Amino acid sequence: MHKSNYFCIPLLLIVLLSAPIAAQESMFVPAAKSIDHIVAVVNEDVITRQELDDAVKTAVGRLQQQGVQLPDQRSLENQVLESVVMKHIQLQHAKEVGLAVGESELDETIQRIAADNKLSLPEFHAVLEKDGISYNKFRDEIRDEMIMARLKEREVKHQVNVTEGEVDNYLQTQKSTSEGQDEYRLAHILILVPENTAPSQVQQRAERAKLASDKLQQGADFSQVAAEFSDAADAKTGGIIEWRPVTQMGPTFAELLEPLQPGDVTPVVQSPSGFHIFKLLGRRAQETPTVIIDQTHARHILIKINELTSESDGKQKILQIKERLDKGESFEEVAKLYSEDTSASSGGDLGWLSPGDTVPDFERAMNALLPGQVSDPVRSQFGWHLIQVLERRSQDISLDRRRQTARQAIRSRKADVVVQEWLRQLRDQAYVEYRLDDDHEH
Repeated sequence: MHKSNYFCIPLLLIVLLSAPIAAQESMFVPAAKSIDHIVAVVNEDVITRQELDDAVKTAVGRLQQQGVQLPDQRSLENQVLESVVMKHIQLQHAKEVGLAVGESELDETIQRIAADNKLSLPEFHAVLEKDGISYNKFRDEIRDEMIMARLKEREVKHQVNVTEGEVDNYLQTQKSTSEGQDEYRLAHILILVPENTAPSQVQQRAERAKLASDKLQQGADFSQVAAEFSDAADAKTGGIIEWRPVTQMGPTFAELLEPLQPGDVTPVVQSPSGFHIFKLLGRRAQETPTVIIDQTHARHILIKINELTSESDGKQKILQIKERLDKGESFEEVAKLYSEDTSASSGGDLGWLSPGDTVPDFERAMNALLPGQVSDPVRSQFGWHLIQVLERRSQDISLDRRRQTARQAIRSRKADVVVQEWLRQLRDQAYVEYRLDDDHEH
């Protein structure tokens, strides 16, 4: 019943809205090649010149929106081509393991993206059309992002575990450092060194990191150097790491960053994942405000709609159950008998729910009820519900929120390492043939 958690989908619409196609004109002129001209082979797939040109155009728009000086065309094309190769590899792997995104789920995600940008669905279509963006193409891009996010979550799920002891230690470290711990906004460059890399390759990557550092010392723009050298996923956006507590960076980096002033750039530092260079963009005190939220104690009965139960049959069944409740039968007992949710064994009890814990349709209906009241049938992506509110309260969740934030910070740090290594392994196992150099010669 609760919403599933997986890697966040990048809100591509923000980029597309703020960097329309017309605004992406620059020194980069796509090569005059036919759409079937191949620039890379990835296992049994091919990447065409047209696909690369589209990806470069998007990358240029994003870099310009970030105010990043563009690298030379060949460097940018090589960097973007590698990201397109990785996208193909991930989507191929997702297909192999049976990961997919349904049409209704995709529709719901696109509606949420439109709502997050304060647009109705028709307005959303109009903005895409105005900027010369095919709705079907945008839809496919969002589907791909969702699949790749789930693929990463699937990989991380069984490898990343955060214990209560780790959360306790994290919070204790925060407390001993200061009550209002500093947060940092950074730019970074990562030269990735996978596990079991040969010493000669480690040396090559160290030299690459030194070359990037030398360019920075000579006055090169950090964002441009990141776009040219960094292996991190955010390289094309200048390597920006938005505000995060120093403890989320790990002890090695915390010591390195502590004495920096805004504008300072670190020397090359090595970690288990590779070689890093950081630039401090800003520092601020982290606030720890009291967090009071309204919570609802509710229970529900769910009739699922699937290949065994049609829409009309499901609605008829939930109406019959509602009629029994209206005649005075116990909600708890009826839930135990008929609900198809995992909460059935506890009489449909969902415990105390905070805002955002359930899907929007369910939450809206629940919020409209008075304590003791039972809803009319409510349709959600899961099926048909009857909801009863038991009680409400205002709850101070400051400690819970701090523990949740700590758990997310620890998990994020661990997941970054796991995902980077997993992606490197996927890349090493794939057959990739580059033909971009041949393309440049023509």
